[in-house]
Amino acid sequence: MLWIGLHLPRLSLESFAAGLPPQAANEPLALLDNHLIVSANAPAQALGVKPGLKRATALALAPQLRLGQADALRDAQALSSVAHAALAFTPMVVQPPADPYGQNRHHVLLEVQASLRYFAGRERLLQRLGEALAPLGHRVRVASAPTAQGAAVLACLAKARQPLHCADLPALHEALAQAPVWLLGPGREHWDALQGMGLRTLSDLRPLPRAGLARRFGPELLDEIDRAFGDKPDPRVPVSLPPLFDSRLELFARADTTEQVLHGAAVLLARLVAWASAQHARVRSFRLLMQHEPRHRQRDGEEPVPDHSTLEIALAEPSCDAAHLLVLLTERLAQVQLAAPSLELRLHCGDIARGAAPNGELFPSAKSEREGLTRLIERLQARLGREQVQRLVLTEDHRPERSCTTQPVDAANPQAAVRRSATLDPDAVSRAVAISAVRPAWLLPHPQALHERQHLPLLDGAPLLILSGPERIESGWWDGDPIARDYFIAQQSDGALVWIFRGRLPLADGPGPGWYLQGRFG
Repeated sequence: MLWIGLHLPRLSLESFAAGLPPQAANEPLALLDNHLIVSANAPAQALGVKPGLKRATALALAPQLRLGQADALRDAQALSSVAHAALAFTPMVVQPPADPYGQNRHHVLLEVQASLRYFAGRERLLQRLGEALAPLGHRVRVASAPTAQGAAVLACLAKARQPLHCADLPALHEALAQAPVWLLGPGREHWDALQGMGLRTLSDLRPLPRAGLARRFGPELLDEIDRAFGDKPDPRVPVSLPPLFDSRLELFARADTTEQVLHGAAVLLARLVAWASAQHARVRSFRLLMQHEPRHRQRDGEEPVPDHSTLEIALAEPSCDAAHLLVLLTERLAQVQLAAPSLELRLHCGDIARGAAPNGELFPSAKSEREGLTRLIERLQARLGREQVQRLVLTEDHRPERSCTTQPVDAANPQAAVRRSATLDPDAVSRAVAISAVRPAWLLPHPQALHERQHLPLLDGAPLLILSGPERIESGWWDGDPIARDYFIAQQSDGALVWIFRGRLPLADGPGPGWYLQGRFG
C-alpha cells in the first residue's frame, strides 16, 4: 500500500480568514480558545504574537490585531472539502477523528496504490492533487509512506512544496526515527514527563521495555507507534459523500456590497466543485442563501426586511468550472439590490449530472464552439433575464415582416427551434434557405416611402439602378392584413444593395401604390 498524508497546519486560521473581506488577508490575524492565542498568521507573528499568549498580552503587542474565536465545526467543514477533493483520485480517503489530546492537527489520508497507474505515477498524481486543492485556499504539507499513521506523522514534518516520500518500510523506519514524540497523540499528553526522561524522538522511545512504557504512559502510545512503523494492522474507515451539498460561511465583517458577497461565495463554490468532482459529476443548478443582519427598528410604512435572500442559478449545460459558476453568480448579483447587509452565506446543491466531463480538444470543433455559445447565452440570461435574450424563429408566412418571430433562447440547445421547424415541415426550411440567398439580412421596422422621378425610385435624392426582379408576393388575405407587392433588388450610386418594392393595389391598410424601401443587404 501507499498512503499520502495531507497536513493542513493553518486550516483553522484559513477557514476563519475566508469569512473576512479580501483586504484583511494582509492584516494581523489570530484565533482564540479559552482566552489564549492558538494560531496567528505571519503579520501577527512578526509583531510578537504567538500561540500560548493571553488575549490581553497579544493586544498589547499588536493593538491592530484582529481576533477570532476557534470553531471546531467551521474547521470540520473546511477539512471535509479537502477530503471531497481527494475523493476524485481514490475512493479510500480517510479523515481521522477529532484528536482527544487537543492537538488540533488536521489531516486527510489517501490510499493511492491502485491509482498510480491511472494517474501516470506518484509525481503526476501529487501534481493533479495539488491543482485540485489549490482553489480551497489552504496551505498543505504532503508526505507518502507504506502506512497510514506513518504518512500522517511525516506530513507534519514535511516542508511546504517539498513532499516527503518513503517507498518502503526500511525508509519509513529511518524517517520516523527522528520524529518528535509529541507528534503522536499520547506523546503530546505526556510530553513533559517524556522530555524529563530524555525521550524526545521515536528512536529514543522504541528500544525501551514495552511493558514499562505501557504501565507509565498507557497502551495508546505503543499502539500509535506500532501502527506508524507497520508492526500492527491499521484499518481505516473511508469518508462518505453526503447526498446533497450544503455548506455555510459566516462573514466576520458584514457584507454591504455584492463584491463582499462574491468573495465569500467563491469559497463556497470551490467547495461545491470539490464535492461534485468527487463523484465525477457536474452542477446543473445551485442556490445561494444570504442571511441578512436583523434590523431592530423599522420605520412606519416600510416593508419588513426578510431574514434572507435567495438566488437560484440554473445552468443550461452542466458544468464543474468554478470560474464559470462564479461568473454566472456575479451577473445575477449585479442585478440584485441587497435588502440588508449579509452576515452569513449558505450554498445548497442537489441537482447534478453524473458522468465524466467532456474531454478537452486540441483544435476547435463544432461541439466546442457550441459550448462557447451556450456559455455566452447563459451569461446574458444571468445578466438580463431569460425573457430578454431571444432568437429569430422561422414562420410559414411569405410576408417579409412576418417571415420570422422571436422567442426566448434555450441555452442548452440554441438550434432546437430550427430543428423543430424542420421536423414539422422539412420543405419549409429548405425554401427559406433558398430564398435567404436573395433576401436582405436587415429589414426596416416599417416600409419607407421613396420619391419617384419618371416612375423610377429615388433614395437620398439619387436614382436607384434596378438589378433584378420583380418577385411578386400576394398574401395575407385570410387574416385582414393583405399585401400585393412586386419586389426588386436595386443598387445605390455607391454600390450598396437595397430591397425595394412597388405596391400593386390600393389597400385599406398598409402601403399603397408607389415605391418603398423594405431592407438593406449587408
